[in-house]
This record gives sequence, C-alpha cells and structure tokens, in this order.
Amino acid sequence: MLPVRRPGSRKSVEEAIPLYPSGTLRIHELTAEERAVYATLKPERLPEHVAIIMDGNGRWAGRRSLKRFLGHQQGAKSVQLVTETASRIGLPWLTLYAFSLENNLRRPKAEVSFLMRLLKSYLESNLQRMMDNNVRIRYIGRTHELPAEVQDKMRWAEEATAHNTGTTLTLALNYGGRSELVDAFRSLAAAMKDKHLPSDRITEEDIHRHLYTAHMPDPDLLIRSSGEMRISNFLLWQIAYTEIFVTERLWPDFRGIHLLEAIADFQRRERRFGGIGESCGEVEADPEQIKIAAS
Repeated sequence: MLPVRRPGSRKSVEEAIPLYPSGTLRIHELTAEERAVYATLKPERLPEHVAIIMDGNGRWAGRRSLKRFLGHQQGAKSVQLVTETASRIGLPWLTLYAFSLENNLRRPKAEVSFLMRLLKSYLESNLQRMMDNNVRIRYIGRTHELPAEVQDKMRWAEEATAHNTGTTLTLALNYGGRSELVDAFRSLAAAMKDKHLPSDRITEEDIHRHLYTAHMPDPDLLIRSSGEMRISNFLLWQIAYTEIFVTERLWPDFRGIHLLEAIADFQRRERRFGGIGESCGEVEADPEQIKIAAS
C-alpha cells in the first residue's frame, strides 16, 4: 500500500506520489494573462491535489435563455481548458465532480441521457489533447452503474492514457461522498471478517485503504464555482483539512486563469492542520500557573 498523507506529513506524499519530472513544465504555453498570475506564485508551494465542484451549467444557460444542454456543452469545454492549464504548471492531481449519484437519481432521464452522451463525446474528442498534454484519466464513483457503452468508452480512454506521467485527471462519476463511505465500510467489514480481526483494531489508515481515492493524496484545495456555500456530498472524508475557495463565476465561464487565481489565494493562507499558527499569540511557558478568570 502507498503511504498515506496526513496533515504535516509532506515527506510521505513525495515518497508515495511521483511528481512531475524536472523539465516537463510548459509555462511558455500559458496565455499572457495566465503567465502574469503564475509569476506571482511560488512553484514550490503549488497544491499537489486540487478538487473542483463544477457548478452553474444550468444557470449559465438560463441567463442566456438557452437550453440546459448548451450549458453542459460549454462546461465540458471548461474541463479541457482547465485541465490543460493544470498540466502546463505541473499540478499532479486534479479531481472534478462531474456527475453525482443524486444527479443520476433526481435529474430528468432525458438530461441524464444527454450527460452520458456528452461524456462519451468528451472522451472521444479530447483523447488526443490529453495525450498531447501528458494527462492520465481516471474515475471514482459507482461507475459500474453507468450504461455499458459509457463504461466501455471510459475504459478505452483510461487505458490509452495509462502511461502518461503528467496530471492525473480524475472524474467523479455517479459519485457521492456518503455512498463512498458506505462502500468503504462494507469492503473494510468484509476484510476484517476474513482476517478475523476485532472492530476495535480499525484505524483511519484502514478506512483510507478502502476509499475510492486510496491511490491519491487528499485535496489541498477545493474550488467551488457558482457561489454556492456547500460541499454537495463531495469527498467528505478527504477534505477534512482542505482549503476551500468559492467563486461566483459559473463553471462554463471558468478558465485556467481562474484556477491560477484560486491557487494564488491558497498560497496566501496559513495551513495549521489543527496546530498553532504564527499569528495566534505566544505559547505560555507554564500553563499550570495561569489563573482562570471567573466569568
């Protein structure tokens, strides 16, 4: 099993996850506007894993008096543009919330059918661009419940990009954070029973091993478009210490420069992981000598 990252344990991530080899960054391929933002960043402090809740396709279309499917189509274009920027700056992991379990259960069947056809079309039309950008594609979620022809196309793209060594683009499809935990606990319970281990032996590491995301580090940064202040059942276990960035921008208008701006905001923050930051006051030398004032 790969070592698991925990707060403050950067070394384990570097040992577990191969980062970009030197010389493969393609900063010169950024637009002039993107290069201007990138110039303000500290490359050594880039997040290793960025997750994005892509929200606002329907509202984007509604504000333009367009059909919802046009918003989804424009959103698919944003996926590729953002992924290419991520690959150019050497971001190791990018995870996109593409299709939730609730979408599958609660959206009109015609819209779900269109989204499945759009996914197939995206994979077909963008495979060469993924190859050109050294992007590897993977998936998380209950993907076995998707239509067989969609699963076939997903496997085709995953196998074609399997040997790429750049950004790993993970699409969360038919995904829900709670269902992931249910699946993980079921798998863990079966393993514990098979090994005749008592439940009081279960650790966080055991649970991590049975998550869909066991092969990747937890997100450093979670971006949500459209201004909604909720996490929508996304990566509930994994985002315990993730920095959250919310933008009013709707997903079809989101571009690589906005990813860079979110990373710039991320780099201005102090991550404490439950510890004490530099601006949190002095630590008392002898707490036992401190008198507690009566209220």
